[in-house]
Amino acid sequence: MSDIQNNETHEKFQEQDMEKANYQAELIYQLEDRPPLKETLFAAFQHLLAIFVAIITPPLIIAGALKLDLETTSFLISMSLLASGISTFIQCRKIGPIGCGLLCIQGTSFSFISPIIGAGLNGGLAAIFGAVISGSVVEMFVSRILRYTRKIITPLVSGVVVTLIGLSLIKVGVISCAGGFGAMSNGTFGSFENLGLAALVIVTILFFNRSSNKFLRMSSIVLGLIVGFVVAYFLGRIDFGQIESYGGINIPMPFKYGITFDPSAIIGLGIVYLITAIEAYGDITANSLISGQPIDGSKFQKRSSGGILADGFNSMLSGCLNSFPNSIFAQNNGMIQLTGVASRYVGFFIAGFLVLLGIFPAVGKIFSLIPDPVLGGATLLMFGTVAAAGIKIISTQKMDRKAILVMALSFSFGLSVELVPDVLQQFPKSISSLFSSGITTGGIVAILSNALIRIKEPKA
Repeated sequence: MSDIQNNETHEKFQEQDMEKANYQAELIYQLEDRPPLKETLFAAFQHLLAIFVAIITPPLIIAGALKLDLETTSFLISMSLLASGISTFIQCRKIGPIGCGLLCIQGTSFSFISPIIGAGLNGGLAAIFGAVISGSVVEMFVSRILRYTRKIITPLVSGVVVTLIGLSLIKVGVISCAGGFGAMSNGTFGSFENLGLAALVIVTILFFNRSSNKFLRMSSIVLGLIVGFVVAYFLGRIDFGQIESYGGINIPMPFKYGITFDPSAIIGLGIVYLITAIEAYGDITANSLISGQPIDGSKFQKRSSGGILADGFNSMLSGCLNSFPNSIFAQNNGMIQLTGVASRYVGFFIAGFLVLLGIFPAVGKIFSLIPDPVLGGATLLMFGTVAAAGIKIISTQKMDRKAILVMALSFSFGLSVELVPDVLQQFPKSISSLFSSGITTGGIVAILSNALIRIKEPKA
């Protein structure tokens, strides 16, 4: 290796060390710290608020598409919360080779909704859970060969994917700010009341997050949601009477709806599991960076391999518990950045809360009373920080002609299907469903272009 190459490598590691040091300096509690109980509960509760609606939304959409009864729908929601709690514990605790050992939260994945509905329409819930369990093998296999794919899934690729995740989630946040999908049908979508509530939450979060007081900074998300919740209540947007419609205890019953193996359903979910592995790699990279941990080297490769293995294993476990695939939630990376708490021990409390919510549906109902604009205001800000984390990862790489072309192609294709989804309407449904996600499309293009583009720089 020439002296110039040695210097470039040395400078690259110096830059990464500086990035790591900068994030560590901004953290109140680092990865292995054990915050006091009061502060741990504060941080865990904020993460819980950020993920609760995201966890229960996929089973609600799937149940509606399959026209399932209320009892089945409620059970699926409870099992999604329970499975997310168990999965989060495994990721944070790291059991043997399974888990990343970061404050990494898992929840029901939106990426699988379309193929799951297709499987359910053809073979019912039994076919869905059979495909969830079988297809998860793909992601677990990818985790074992991850070290051999370093030239394909590079920091540039993962940075592009993380950025696309954040940009894609912003759309979800904006819809919530405007009132959610329910507001689209009743004509209140984008009303001044909805947008005002969301703006109030954002301003409140920013106000407290910029405080030098660590307690106010840590509780900025909770305070923003509380302010929005109280204002929404006085506007007549909260109905506590709905809580009475939920009661009792949901006891886990593995394979309650049976299990069958439909090859087409397994292939469909298997493809999405492959993309989910890429997304998980990107999320773990972002989480490592924000937590002040290395994003390169053997330690990071071991961490990312364990995290992706847990992603697949937890999805298999979810299928056994009558739930849907679990994946790492990108929005919680934004929560770490906003609160300054990266301690993985907080994840144990989050896992416990999720398990309790799964067993006692009445408790979960309290969270579902929060109006969409209030949640949207908080999540919109967090989704933006996810996109910013992706840009940070990209910025650690050398911006040569190849990198620019990879980024240009990936963002162009990924954002195209997000901004103009009808562009795929002439394709077969199987293809249009698979590539309807900007994350999926942009991720595949990033991998292929990064592997195939070859540029010879002119000699000086």
